[in-house]
Amino acid sequence: MSDFLPTGIQLTYLVAASLFILGLKKLGSPATARNGNVVAAVGMLLAIVATMLDQHVLNYEMILLGLAIGSGIGAIAAYKVQMTEMPQMVGLLNGLGGAASALVAVAEFWRLLDSGSPVPLDVNISMLLDVLIGGVTFTGSFLAFAKLQGLISGSPITFPFQQPFNLLLLGAYIAGSAYLIITPDSLPIFLAVVAVSLVLGVMFVIPIGGGDMPVVISLLNSLSGVAASAAGFVVMNNMLIIAGALVGASGLILTEIMCKAMNRSLFSVLFSAFGTGSATGGAASGGATDQTVRSIDPEEGAMMLGYARSVVIVPGYGMAVAQAQHSVRELTDQLERMGVDVKYAIHPVAGRMPGHMNVLLAEANVPYTQLYDMEDINPQFEQADVALVIGANDVVNPAARTDVNSPIFGMPILEVDRAKQTIVIKRGMSTGFAGVDNELFYKDKTTMLFGSAKDMVAKLVFEVKQL
Repeated sequence: MSDFLPTGIQLTYLVAASLFILGLKKLGSPATARNGNVVAAVGMLLAIVATMLDQHVLNYEMILLGLAIGSGIGAIAAYKVQMTEMPQMVGLLNGLGGAASALVAVAEFWRLLDSGSPVPLDVNISMLLDVLIGGVTFTGSFLAFAKLQGLISGSPITFPFQQPFNLLLLGAYIAGSAYLIITPDSLPIFLAVVAVSLVLGVMFVIPIGGGDMPVVISLLNSLSGVAASAAGFVVMNNMLIIAGALVGASGLILTEIMCKAMNRSLFSVLFSAFGTGSATGGAASGGATDQTVRSIDPEEGAMMLGYARSVVIVPGYGMAVAQAQHSVRELTDQLERMGVDVKYAIHPVAGRMPGHMNVLLAEANVPYTQLYDMEDINPQFEQADVALVIGANDVVNPAARTDVNSPIFGMPILEVDRAKQTIVIKRGMSTGFAGVDNELFYKDKTTMLFGSAKDMVAKLVFEVKQL
């Protein structure tokens, strides 16, 4: 039995890793994402049970207590947190994952220090990497949460010599790490490098504007996985190494997808201080702001929608803020009863996190078959009678395609301006996260329906029922 247990644990880890990979595969499609979560959760349960059977686990009572407390907090959060606040939730989870990984390294350092045992070089390096990545992920994620929650300004925060200061901090961490490799029992130096890693996390996020938060969240998610993998090397746990590597790799791939969707490099996102982080101000000066817009009321909008053959709905952050997804689903149902073909166009960076619109529409039970990615829906806009834009801004701005002087030039967009008619639901003429005026609002085929997304969609539903 004693010989079988280690082998059984490793085999269970192998099964769990396979389930993780299968779960990630299923997460690639909205239709199978829910099953993917279940499959991955089963894999995690197997990994936890196998780890608890490991002979190195000494205190089951504390583990069970932690599981009970964590499960309770998670269950309450799952019921209480609104879907519109999911980006903030993801930011917190990324941060807690980084903190947990860093604490593993801190605990291992403390254990080795108390035991007086020599610290192997590979373990020492793993601990230092774990502290760095975990610390940056922890404070960086919590700062991203504060920006998304509005606790601090979403605008980029910069100051003179910021990058040299960051390089100085990184140099201090490297110097401290080199000292610890030579003298691994120095507690003050170890605590100093922990503190530096936490400061680096803050400095990493403050110069990034709110418009780039989807990319930041993806990158921090990747870093939380890398930190977990490093923690696995610290405690020599194969499951933790594999799981962390999967999260790190998938998060990095998603980050690259987000950057391509914005036509920007990761370096530009991290260091260019791009975006205002707020969409509450007035329209940007210059450009097309001296042109006129055509506004309509809900009755006119309902007539355009009700008598159309094909309607493409483009959800954006405004829909998320107004929590209008259920009203949008009701509008879709009513239009379909009238024989209208309705599709949803999803931009990769619409909202505040990757997949934000998919999550909101899934909550409203919008069929997955009606959701179309950007590259699939763009060729269909020319055949659409009406494109209904609900709270989206930068991701539908034709300047990205036509204005070489625009800061968003080259960014892939949803080409709603090619539809026969476009209705834009928006509170006012404010700019998007990029801080640039939207040419779409002034097009001859565009009409504006001013007001809260939830109120305006509800009025459209009422008026469509009267047709």
